Amino acid sequence: MARTLPGPTVGVVGGGQLARMLGEAATPLGMDLLVVDPTPEAPASPVVREQIVADFDDREALTELAERSDYLTYEIELAGTDVLDSVSEETGTPVHPHPDTLRTIEDKLVQKRRLEDAGVPVPPFRGVDSVDELGDALDELGYPAMLKAREGGYDGRGNVPIESPEDLEGAFETIVEAAPGVNLGDPSGAAMVEGFVDFERELAVMGVQGDDERDTFPVTETIHREEILRETVSPARADPAVRERAREVAMDVLDVLDGRGVFGIELFETANGDILLNEIAPRPHNSGHWTIEGSLTSQFEQHLRAVAGWPLGATDRRSPTVTTNILGDVDGRQQATLRNVDRVLEADGASMHYYGKREVYHLRKMGHVTTVGNDDRDPAALLEETREIRDELTFQ
Repeated sequence: MARTLPGPTVGVVGGGQLARMLGEAATPLGMDLLVVDPTPEAPASPVVREQIVADFDDREALTELAERSDYLTYEIELAGTDVLDSVSEETGTPVHPHPDTLRTIEDKLVQKRRLEDAGVPVPPFRGVDSVDELGDALDELGYPAMLKAREGGYDGRGNVPIESPEDLEGAFETIVEAAPGVNLGDPSGAAMVEGFVDFERELAVMGVQGDDERDTFPVTETIHREEILRETVSPARADPAVRERAREVAMDVLDVLDGRGVFGIELFETANGDILLNEIAPRPHNSGHWTIEGSLTSQFEQHLRAVAGWPLGATDRRSPTVTTNILGDVDGRQQATLRNVDRVLEADGASMHYYGKREVYHLRKMGHVTTVGNDDRDPAALLEETREIRDELTFQ
């Protein structure tokens, strides 16, 4: 197939920072992006052709998006799967990844059961519908454990750790109050409890499915605190055999997913070197931001290539790369003004990515800093250097 430029128009459900970086990747490819997002002047709006201001599942808005686009994709799991399905059928505009993949992934319990059935290694889990069921499950799984809302949780929201039987009632109430996806009385379980994984480190693999090819980006180490991703280190500080096993598990995960695009596959490396699946995101992911400077093709360019059915780009890592998230360091909500930016601009090998959000609050993701080294550079030293740069940035 002989392709020409200008390229296709891609419609994106969601206009946050991921759509912003998709827009930045689209311009060199000759692609145009349109986005739907309910927030006026969303982060992506300065770098895309147009934003349609509407809810993620607004049928009229998604129909307009489909009619004006050659392909549809999404950067947030709140996209209405049923609406996407029917709009795609009505307009003939394909959706990638397929809405069935989003249905599988958006419900953590469904996701885990589907992957377990496919032979993907996962931590022990149970669906629970009450405090009593939660207690019975933990009599079997043991303490500590993590109670998760089936739908709607991200950046630690919808996840509640349980350390002892005294935590059961409070944890279940927190999930019911905080997570709109909780459906008491669901015979499958209103929530999911997952057994504690004694992990050595957390890993991530950005997998990609194209028209007739598949690939993975190099295995990356991810560092979380308070259930929020703080830093990524590539290459991961794990044995080569562990990294290869992580890649193999990621390829097995891709077998379960329908449609083209990039998938964020989060994994645990256990203390004895086994790999267990944590969660999947059917889109570019925070753990893959390092690829913008650190890989021959960024995850965002790769997602657009895949969605449009173009040949995939090379996923090789250019050099050791560390990314640290810039999080809100204020207590309340206030206008966002990031200070001490010169610290990044003056650092050799450091790159700033600011997401353009107008308001900052505690632990909100506002941007990230990426530092690249050379092949002789110790990833641990590069991580400490990048942390030092990040720690001087403040909204206070």
